[in-house]
Amino acid sequence: MLISKIITQKLVLSLNNISSKKRLFQEIATHMAVDSSVNPETIVTALQDREQLGPTGMGKGIAIPHARIDNISSIKGMFIRLEKPINFDSLDKKKVDLIFSILAPIDSGVDHLKALAKVSRLLRDQNICSKLRSTADITALYSILTQDWDIKAA
Repeated sequence: MLISKIITQKLVLSLNNISSKKRLFQEIATHMAVDSSVNPETIVTALQDREQLGPTGMGKGIAIPHARIDNISSIKGMFIRLEKPINFDSLDKKKVDLIFSILAPIDSGVDHLKALAKVSRLLRDQNICSKLRSTADITALYSILTQDWDIKAA
């Protein structure tokens, strides 16, 4: 699965006004709702419900908040680079500044897992994360994310 299949450049953001996980989820919901025609409150609730099962902070400043929701036709992704890292309850206790959120249809099954695995492999690469942290330019961020990196599964 290619990242370019689940994300568009308009869903790549660099933000400096996010101060909490709750505010981040609201920002994700606002943008993803427009792209997916799903109510923003539904998205926030789905992300919060998933987070209660266990934190989606991977460590090293990275989080992949994700959820399966009704009334979405395909897997959608959104990337946010934060100027100021926020607490995310990550296992390593480090604040998060790189976020890739994924919304998937309830019945997406294996495709949802493939998208999560692809994003996880991408963001585990320190070289890629360094590039993402080095620019706030949306076009550059999108290009980094959608480049066909040769990343092997761990």
